[in-house]
Amino acid sequence: MRELTYNQAALEAIAEEMRRDPKVFYMSTDALPSLWNEFGADRIKVMPIAESAITGMGIGAAGSGFRPIVDWRQVTFCFVAMDQIVNQAAKIHYMFGGQAKFPMLFRASVGGGGQVAAQHSQSPYSMFMNVAGLKMFLPSTPADMKGLIKTAIRDNNPVISFESGRLMGLKGPVPDGDYTIPLGVADVKRQGSDVTVVALAWLVHEALAAADTLAAEGISVEVIDPRSLVPLDSDTIRASVRKTGRLVVADEAGPTAGFSAEVATLVTEDPETFARLQAPVKRVCALQVPIPYSPVLENAVFPDRSRIIAGIREVLRGSRAVAA
Repeated sequence: MRELTYNQAALEAIAEEMRRDPKVFYMSTDALPSLWNEFGADRIKVMPIAESAITGMGIGAAGSGFRPIVDWRQVTFCFVAMDQIVNQAAKIHYMFGGQAKFPMLFRASVGGGGQVAAQHSQSPYSMFMNVAGLKMFLPSTPADMKGLIKTAIRDNNPVISFESGRLMGLKGPVPDGDYTIPLGVADVKRQGSDVTVVALAWLVHEALAAADTLAAEGISVEVIDPRSLVPLDSDTIRASVRKTGRLVVADEAGPTAGFSAEVATLVTEDPETFARLQAPVKRVCALQVPIPYSPVLENAVFPDRSRIIAGIREVLRGSRAVAA
C-alpha cells in the first residue's frame, strides 16, 4: 500500500494499462511528461486545441481496434465536441448493429473550488447521464480513481472519467499490484443507522467530516459514495435508506434535473424504500447560478460540511413514525 495523489493514481493506472495492452494510446492538448518519457510520441499524442477533432479521431481509432484515451482536460472544453460525443460515440455501436466495438475513455475535470470562474467551474455530468450509450464515474479517492480508470480502459464501451478538480492533490492509500473496481458498485464509506448521505467526489469528504461532528451528539450517519454514475448502484442506496429511513443527497452540481434528483427518484419510486422513509428527501447542492470568480461568492454557492449538517438536522426534525 502506497500514498499517491488522486492525479498520480490516474496516471499510474493509465501507464499500467498501456504496458499491458499495446492498443492503448493517449491524446491530450497537454504534454504528460511521465507518460511521454516512457511511451514516446507514437502512443502519447500532444494534440492541437480542437476537442471535436480529437474526440472524432478517438472514435475512429476505437472502431479500428485501438483503445484510445481522450483527455478533454476541463469538462468545459468537451462542449465543442458534443456532436461527436452524443451522436457518434454514444450511439455508434448501436448504429453498427453491434458489429464493431468502440472502447474509449474520456477524461474531464469537474467542479469548483479553484476560483476559475463560471466557464471553468462546471459539473454537467447529469447532461451526459441523459444520453444512452455512455458509462461514467466520479471517484472520491486515489484508490477508487486507479481501480475505476483501469476498468474503464478495459471496457468495450465509451466511458467518461469525471474527475474532481478539488481533489487532484489529495493523497491517499492505493493498493499495490493490479486491481480493478467494477462500474456500478457503490462504496459505503461509513456505516450508520440514523440517516443516509449519498455524496459525490469532494463532498464525500465533507459528508464524512459532517458525520464525525454529529457522532459527538449521538447521531449516526451512513455515507455512501456511488463512485459510478452510469451504471448507478441503486440497490446499495435503497438498502441503506430502508435501514435509516432518511436520505440527504450532497452534490457539487446544481439541483435542477441533476444527479441528486435521480437519487431522490430511485428511492421514492421504489414502494418498499418509500414506505420506510421517515422524512422527505433533502438535497444539498450548489445554487443554480453561474459560478462566481470571487472566492467569497464561490464559497457561498457550493455546499460544504455545514450545509450537509443542516440538511441532516432538517430530515431528523421532519421525521415521522413508520410502522415496522
